[in-house]
Amino acid sequence: MESVEERIQAALVHVRPYLERDEGNVEFVCFEPELGVVQLRFTGACTHCAMLPMTMRAGIERTLRLAVPEVRRVEAVV
Repeated sequence: MESVEERIQAALVHVRPYLERDEGNVEFVCFEPELGVVQLRFTGACTHCAMLPMTMRAGIERTLRLAVPEVRRVEAVV
């Protein structure tokens, strides 16, 4: 059975093409199991994009929560 981190990484594979199309990307930083929080670092054009909050909540967080039930929230870190 895959770990939570491996399932998160697998789910991120599905969202990366959308970010890369706009010269951005996302890196998995860590998962806090006691809180259900995934920390991600955005790179490239994503770091300055005004749409990042919406992309993170409506796209990435939604995808991760559907794929990995242990995930409750996604946060961006610098």
